[in-house]
Amino acid sequence: MKTKMYIILLILVAIIVMIPLAMYSGLGEDQGYFGGSDDAGATAIESTGYTPWFSSIWEPPSGEIQSLLFCVQTAIGTIIIGYFFGYWRAQRKYNIKE
Repeated sequence: MKTKMYIILLILVAIIVMIPLAMYSGLGEDQGYFGGSDDAGATAIESTGYTPWFSSIWEPPSGEIQSLLFCVQTAIGTIIIGYFFGYWRAQRKYNIKE
């Protein structure tokens, strides 16, 4: 019975993944699909006529470098969080009291 349930769940996941891909086939950011909240927020702020009073100290030379720096920051944060979760789990497993 478990195998049957797993197969049904796998089919449901496949359907959930395929529906958006079929609905938006061939459409991209140029048509307004898959845009991020950063883009929508910047557009909303610019429409009010706001002018920034501060500029960045350093701008990355390209979008790829900006993505790389974001990924490195994410990896460092993930390593730190993973370390502490592992530390707390090992403490509980071996009943180490500090």
